Amino acid sequence: MEERKRALSAIKPTGNLTLGNYIGALREFSKFQDNYETFIFIADLHALTLPIDPAFLRSNTKDIVAFYLAAGLDPNKTTIFLQSDVSAHAELNSILINYVYMGELSRMTQFKDKSQKLNKEAIGVGLFAYPVLMISDILLYNTDVVPVGDDQTQHVELTRDIAHRMNERYKKELFKLPQAIKPSVGARIMSLSDPSKKMSKSDPKGDIFLKDDLNVIRKKIMSAVTDTGHEIKYDQENKPGISNLLTIYASLSNMSIQDAEKHFEGVTQYGEFKKAVADKVIEVLEPFQQKYKEILQSGIIDKVLDDGAKKASYIANKTLRKVKKTVGLYIHE
Repeated sequence: MEERKRALSAIKPTGNLTLGNYIGALREFSKFQDNYETFIFIADLHALTLPIDPAFLRSNTKDIVAFYLAAGLDPNKTTIFLQSDVSAHAELNSILINYVYMGELSRMTQFKDKSQKLNKEAIGVGLFAYPVLMISDILLYNTDVVPVGDDQTQHVELTRDIAHRMNERYKKELFKLPQAIKPSVGARIMSLSDPSKKMSKSDPKGDIFLKDDLNVIRKKIMSAVTDTGHEIKYDQENKPGISNLLTIYASLSNMSIQDAEKHFEGVTQYGEFKKAVADKVIEVLEPFQQKYKEILQSGIIDKVLDDGAKKASYIANKTLRKVKKTVGLYIHE
């Protein structure tokens, strides 16, 4: 029997998750588990690159596990674990950091964006070097595909570069070269208050949070920024607000943008369009929120994480041992 390919992805527990996270990540993850050997983790070590309240980090980590399960991830099909529970992530990071160039890290868009908002003297080394940990996350599991949003494809490309560099230097196939894959619709959901910016966990008016009350969600959508005119048409340059709402509707309806446009042909009032989008969002999130609450009350989260850490550690440690032996670190037999 042909060995199944592996898919791996994660969410960083640094803020309250949004509808954008649901469309671009949570819902997408569950689609892989029937066709791939799937590893989905919570990137809690990555969360430490910027100051974060410890109590919030713990609470949000637990929330994300519940969101994973509520979105359809099955622990019998998908290995769900905490990054910090698998020490091989940190250990491979300490090896690979010697094979990544500072110029490569300084070109990472996310570092440039985040560092511009900080005092230059207070930028932690972890923020600068965190793509190396992400590379370690991916390469530990001989990953074939990495489901990501638009803002993470650059990191997967760097991962491929480092894997190739290591393979060439040691004249052996230490690592596979992973491929980034994005959802066909909804890879980037924008803020409802400013459709030029991504929905990013930090805008209470423009973000739909997954734990928001359903009435609050409806109010946010009905207050969403739109554009001049009356046509319901996808045009990111001239109608970014309508295009964003159309993307949300199409994503949650499992249809193409073109089909969503046809669905709203003849609708001339933005209020009617927004109501339809709000109805669709609530139709999806109401049962999702109910499942989330049931999972939190069930007490299964710790077992899911314990079982996942054991399986992930077994595979990750095999890769780590191979790397250590290859680069010349002494292996105790």
